[in-house]
Amino acid sequence: MKKLGLAALGITAAIVVLANLGSLLALAFSALIAYAGFHYFRKSTSKISKLFWGGVLVIGLLTAVANVPAFIGVLAMLGVLYAWRKWNGSENSNIITSASDDPFVNFERQWNEITK
Repeated sequence: MKKLGLAALGITAAIVVLANLGSLLALAFSALIAYAGFHYFRKSTSKISKLFWGGVLVIGLLTAVANVPAFIGVLAMLGVLYAWRKWNGSENSNIITSASDDPFVNFERQWNEITK
């Protein structure tokens, strides 16, 4: 039953992502405009260029914030990612395992090897 729920979540979220693909691209484009405005705002030295690039930054931010369907698409992408990770059983993929010979780093692994 758990796999059925994950499949339903993944399929539904994937459909929502595909339905909001245009707004996701518009969000990426407006974020690119906002980033360019911020980048050139910091590099500019004259007040007129700072005013221009500040305006570009504000326009990019306003179009990004006004793009509500894209935020729904981002949440759906997170749902697809969650369903994918739970389906494959890699819920603890953020844990870093090192293969060093330091006994303090890999104490549990070495203890299991000794007690066999």
